[in-house]
This record gives sequence, C-alpha cells and structure tokens, in this order.
Amino acid sequence: MVSVAMATYNGSKYIKRQIESILVNLSPVDEIIVSDDGSTDDTIDIVHSFFDDRIKIIEGPHNGLVKNFANAIDKCSGDYIFLCDQDDYWYPNKVERVLKAFKEH
Repeated sequence: MVSVAMATYNGSKYIKRQIESILVNLSPVDEIIVSDDGSTDDTIDIVHSFFDDRIKIIEGPHNGLVKNFANAIDKCSGDYIFLCDQDDYWYPNKVERVLKAFKEH
C-alpha cells in the first residue's frame, strides 16, 4: 500500500491539478493524507470535491510546514510514504517507477 502525505495551506491555486495527477498513480487501496494547516481559501472545498475514499483530510497542527508534514506522515498507513508539496504535479508513472527502483536496489 502507498500513502501520500500532503501538507496544505492556502493551496487552492494548484491543488485540483495536483490531486488529479496523484490519483492516476494510485491503486484502489492506496491513500492520500491531506493535513491542512488552517487554509482560508478554497483548498478544503476543492479536496472534498473529489468524493474519493482514498483521500483523507485531517486538521494540521497550525504550527508550520514541518509539523504539518509530520502530522500527515503520522496518519499514513502505507508501506511506502510519498511526500507531496501542495503545488506538485506527478507524472503518470511516478509511483510505479519509484517502487520499481526500491525493489531493484
């Protein structure tokens, strides 16, 4: 199982495209853990608009980026955890290629 730990804060400009690019990389049992650190824009509404059970939104600690990522990582249940900034874009084969590299080395 793969977990994606995402820390967000007012990321509405990029979040839709980002999540779309991540979801095509994931299997039905994988997850995205979104730790939101108090966004005041549409970030949370956009994340909710996906209606995808693989996406879980949790409240961040409201104490900066590093602790927000730690919060997301703490809630991950996958064997492999990918970190993801709120403005990343993933190529369609990212997870496949990384997991293959782990298995080969």
